[in-house]
Amino acid sequence: MTGVTQSAENPVVLFERHGEIAVLRLHRPERLNAFTVQMRKEIEAAFDRTDADDEVRAVVLTGSGRAYCAGADLAAGGDTFVAESADGAAPPDEGGLASLRIYRSHKPVVVAINGPAVGVGVTSTLPADIRIASDTARFGFVFTRRGLVPEACSSWFLPRIVGIATALEWTLSGRMIDAQEALAKGLVREVVPQDQVLDRALELARGLVSGTAPVSVALTRQMLWRMLGAEGPEVGHAVESRGIYERGRAADVQEGVDAFLAKRDPKFTDRVSDGLPDLFGH
Repeated sequence: MTGVTQSAENPVVLFERHGEIAVLRLHRPERLNAFTVQMRKEIEAAFDRTDADDEVRAVVLTGSGRAYCAGADLAAGGDTFVAESADGAAPPDEGGLASLRIYRSHKPVVVAINGPAVGVGVTSTLPADIRIASDTARFGFVFTRRGLVPEACSSWFLPRIVGIATALEWTLSGRMIDAQEALAKGLVREVVPQDQVLDRALELARGLVSGTAPVSVALTRQMLWRMLGAEGPEVGHAVESRGIYERGRAADVQEGVDAFLAKRDPKFTDRVSDGLPDLFGH
């Protein structure tokens, strides 16, 4: 069943359900879904909602209208990026807050980039697990052309996705990148016609969660992202050992093995909302 929930007056992120998949739709089509503080807050609230709902197995992000996100809303002109700080310390970057919330998601995240994605409109997609693009999509890490520097944690994510040479070329030049170049460099998984991008993203999201244990999916997502910064394989071994120990005692493992031996589909019962074991020694 598909439905749209507007959780606030004049929301800028719409929450839709497509069965076990939640679709979060950036919704300022008259402004090409330009990013605002309100949008960041609604993205965070939406991911809080999907993490807490065990009926949601994966999240798809997309945009309303012809763009995915045109970047920060520049209605304030040259003062757009002026931030006040009471103690003189740099306040947190709003795009980075959105990226970090997506990174911390307990559910897989797929982005259906239905049109242009510029500035924070592309950097905030980097913590997703899969990005697909419409054939109308264009990408721009345009910060140097605005007198800025990269944001939304992209200095960490982008080189890990496309490699340091490509990341440097794209961010230093600030030039626009078409969908085929993004595909060739690994920024997106595939390029499809615009009218198929959401359906394809839903298909990919269902493929990530069909027949899989929700708690194991959440832990695996954490493990792979966080081990990108590990000092060596010994760290991964320690984390994996704790994971095998914790999951080995869970009902899901018994069910997974029994289902495999009986040649039937598993019915996993462990719930993400009950909390995840700490595999990282915190």
